[in-house]
Amino acid sequence: MKSDLFSSEHMAEQATVPGMTLQNAKSIKYAVNGEMHARQGSMVAFRGNLQFEHKSQGIGGLLKRAVTGEGLPLMAVRGQGEAWFAHEAANCFIVEMEQGDALTINGRNVLCFDASLAYEIKTVKGAGMAGGGLFNSVFTGHGKLGLMCDGYPIVIPVTPQQPVFVDTDAVVGWSAQLNTSLHRSQSVGSMIRGGSGEAVQLRLDGQGFVIVRPSELKPEKASSH
Repeated sequence: MKSDLFSSEHMAEQATVPGMTLQNAKSIKYAVNGEMHARQGSMVAFRGNLQFEHKSQGIGGLLKRAVTGEGLPLMAVRGQGEAWFAHEAANCFIVEMEQGDALTINGRNVLCFDASLAYEIKTVKGAGMAGGGLFNSVFTGHGKLGLMCDGYPIVIPVTPQQPVFVDTDAVVGWSAQLNTSLHRSQSVGSMIRGGSGEAVQLRLDGQGFVIVRPSELKPEKASSH
């Protein structure tokens, strides 16, 4: 049988080292040797001796019930083998974190991560319940974090001289050391008259970066499992 489908570009090769790599722009491959964590329902294929634990309770303090702003739970993957993760053909990228790093990520953009990373769910300071709630996960530790984004992400530097304002439906994440607050770019009178549709943004101050996706579409609510 012959086809471009079987070219090396599409063919999955046997992993030579454990851990996370990009299979292609739309999926992440993880060679599991022990344990890793992933967005529940994101596994699209696996081979080897792997067990998937969908229940958040009983796994310990790391796997909490509410993992993202949408309430999407994680799953633990244990054993030896290879697994592939993807979600609705979103673009995937890998962040390598070192000890001392801290990254705030919107839960809807988390695909998978090393078990060596810790996370804590926090309410974004200054945002309250406006702009989509903004309950984000702060990741710390040493290891790799697999993220996904609708379209190609835009990374914007933030400096003390140049704060950045982002749409709360488009923001993917930012340096955890940045200060956050809500910024109202319209007057009340303008909003009453119809306005521009861009009434409130998240303001980021300090030294670091912010990641946004080229879309303001609100994510669909996750179906219950």
